[in-house]
Amino acid sequence: MSKIIRIGTRDSQLAMWQAKTVQSQLEHLGHKTVLVPVKSTGDLVLDKPLYEMGITGVFTKTLDIAMLNGSIDIAVHSLKDVPTILPKGIVQAAVLKRGNINDTLVFKDNEEFLSARDAVIATGSLRRRAQWLNRYPTHTIVGLRGNVNSRLEKLENNEDWNGAIFAGAGLGRLNLTPENSINLSWMIPAPAQGAVMVTALESDEETRAILAEINDEITQICTSIEREFLNRLEGGCSAPIGAICYINKEEEVNFKGILLSTDGTKKIEVTKVVPFGKHDELAEFCADYVIGKGGKILIDELTQGDKVTNIYSTRKLTNDQLAKFHDDVVAQSNDAVKINPNRLTKSVVRNEIENVIITSKNTVESLLTNFSAVELQFKNIYCVGRKTKRLVEKRIGKVKHHENYAKDLAEHMAEFMDGTEVTYFHSNLRLDTIPEILSKNNIKVNEIEAYETKFDSEKVDGDLDGVMFYSPSTVQSFLQQNKAKGIAFCIGETTATEARKHYKDVRVAKIPLVESVVELVNAFYE
Repeated sequence: MSKIIRIGTRDSQLAMWQAKTVQSQLEHLGHKTVLVPVKSTGDLVLDKPLYEMGITGVFTKTLDIAMLNGSIDIAVHSLKDVPTILPKGIVQAAVLKRGNINDTLVFKDNEEFLSARDAVIATGSLRRRAQWLNRYPTHTIVGLRGNVNSRLEKLENNEDWNGAIFAGAGLGRLNLTPENSINLSWMIPAPAQGAVMVTALESDEETRAILAEINDEITQICTSIEREFLNRLEGGCSAPIGAICYINKEEEVNFKGILLSTDGTKKIEVTKVVPFGKHDELAEFCADYVIGKGGKILIDELTQGDKVTNIYSTRKLTNDQLAKFHDDVVAQSNDAVKINPNRLTKSVVRNEIENVIITSKNTVESLLTNFSAVELQFKNIYCVGRKTKRLVEKRIGKVKHHENYAKDLAEHMAEFMDGTEVTYFHSNLRLDTIPEILSKNNIKVNEIEAYETKFDSEKVDGDLDGVMFYSPSTVQSFLQQNKAKGIAFCIGETTATEARKHYKDVRVAKIPLVESVVELVNAFYE
């Protein structure tokens, strides 16, 4: 190559070491080079942890701009600092053979504090913080920023600190590894830790061809798997995510990944081994496993941070249900009503009842609290909702007919029911729909209050985009503590009827399921 390759790099001691290593390998191949040091935002702002600076790629952004502006031809990075998606026009052109992958603990006098209840450890990494607290929950973590030399100096000067955590590769490359240090083999490193990456312009085919000659294929494969795992979990450099991949002598690709809550109290791990050559879907499999074990909830908690709640659910949602929300949703949920089964006497079910109406799982639970399934000899059972039907047939007996809505069930019974009398088990807050329709059709309704519904809503601060309602009583309960603002997302028409008394915009799920109400919410944000 006739031109001089301009190598862009941060001007820290470690970054310069990495750039000089690339320079040495290129010049060994006969190419002329020059180093172009560029100071980055990450080096200039040292009073805040990276995760508080609000951007990913804090150490790469300046070099990306310099390359796109034509000031440099290539850029050298610590691969673990590079966002998983590169700017348009810039590509990964080479990865050098990997160095030490481990995190290293540098300590003061001795290691006795590891078995002590109280200790102070310094690190600016959320990943290291979370893993340390998971292993040593009573210890205290303090922030630590700066280059390797300044961090070692801060450790030495802070009498209260017992130790600090560094990347082993950084210490080793600068010949700064102290004697009083140990590799933390139990701590899963950052994806691509210990690897140096070189980027180039996608359009610069000549430079990319040269950089391909210094690329280490094994390191490239392993770090690509780790970074794909990170990308699929939607985590940036501020997420408590670790991943390590290596290929052993048996040509097996070994992978281990971890995701934690920021305080280390929650941890999801995955380990997988596949033959070399069959590793294309390894990252996807491992990421899906973590997500399936509740990983999306942890990621959402981290990325939402201090965002204000914009959707409130009047029923406590499960982790699986929360995971289905659109990325723009910051959901809060709690049960707006509490259910207490009433005490029912034996006379209620002493004789076989011809026709019975059951409209909710709460009715089922109340009946089974008072009686055994054998005592519930109902000839014809009519239900509202598929879930109620499944529960009744699993625990009580065969359902003669069900509808998704109370009105539809009452109209069906008025036309097709055997006999002219029905027993209706319900709550103290039941609607008039079923009794009114049946009574108008000369059907006697014996009403039995099976359980009590108590309002137990909480006050929600701030303005909401919408509220998810699942019964008329959840609407009534919520409005005892809050004003009707935003959209009412309702599970069915009966609930919507109550909501329309207070909300101008009421939307009804096509199917009376919680997941269908979630889909309503997601449609609003798309």
